[in-house]
Amino acid sequence: MLCTTTTQLIGQTPVMSIAVPDRDTTLVLKIEKNNPGGSMKDRMARSMVLAAIEDGRLAPGGTIVESSSGNTGIGLALAALEFGLRFIAVVDHHAAPDKIRMMRALGAEIRYVEGDFPEDEVAVVERQRLAAQLGAQLPGALFMNQSDNPANPEGYAGFVDELMAQLPNGIDAFVGCVGTGGSMTGIAQRLKRHNPAVRTIAVEPAGSIVFGKPGHPYYQSGTGTPAGDEVGKVLDYACIDEGVQVTDTQAFETARYIARRKGLLVGGSTGGTIYKALEFIAAGKLFGTVVTPVADGGEKYLGSVFDDEWMAKRGLLDPAIADQLDAWLTARARAA
Repeated sequence: MLCTTTTQLIGQTPVMSIAVPDRDTTLVLKIEKNNPGGSMKDRMARSMVLAAIEDGRLAPGGTIVESSSGNTGIGLALAALEFGLRFIAVVDHHAAPDKIRMMRALGAEIRYVEGDFPEDEVAVVERQRLAAQLGAQLPGALFMNQSDNPANPEGYAGFVDELMAQLPNGIDAFVGCVGTGGSMTGIAQRLKRHNPAVRTIAVEPAGSIVFGKPGHPYYQSGTGTPAGDEVGKVLDYACIDEGVQVTDTQAFETARYIARRKGLLVGGSTGGTIYKALEFIAAGKLFGTVVTPVADGGEKYLGSVFDDEWMAKRGLLDPAIADQLDAWLTARARAA
């Protein structure tokens, strides 16, 4: 197929297997960073824009407004270009600088929230407030509100369809990160329609409140729900078999490990899902074909997750994590 727009490149992302020695299990990564905007959020961004155009909430020449830590904003910037729309991204200091640069490069207008927030605090409540205000005040504008937008989870239908074709022998488990809940809900619901026995594990940062744990600041970007915010209405807890937390150190050290051992640059949240998937496999809780998406690429975090000085300054380096990963991914004796 000869594509004529960038958003036609969304989807059909490849899969890559990681063998887990001594276990009847394969960890499969779906390389969503190969989408044109560099993340799986491209899928839902286009889905939300198409739904808004089709039901008349967005007219030609209208304005999209959204609160984003970056990846959704990049996807919306691509969709805005395709459909001739203006896009305003409401961001805070927590967004990776390269994500903001990408949005600007694609023509997005950037609005920073005001306020004195700690470095590791996600100012999502203020972002949402400002985005809703702009959406209500600007003529022809629409606040996309990904957390409560049903077109968010609907955007992942293609992800599951592709997996069914790529893995014809079936999928036994899915491990994904949970933020708004759109990707986790859209993927888990559809996987369970194909096979109700599929195990679905949702991973949030330690400090996120999605599964009722106490909230505290965290550095993982674009995932989880910080204290003070509300869990998105798109999240369907019924399709999730277990919700777990991963620390910033576990997530970031795993991303660094995958880069150095496998030559694949993955983002911090993907490091977290890989760590928890391997932990569950080692404990005998998951088996067969276990899928986790590379939600975005590590190229956006070269100044943070992959920078030794940045990691050390925040106390996030821990060589014991690499030792643990080695134990899980080599043919050494297993404890479990």
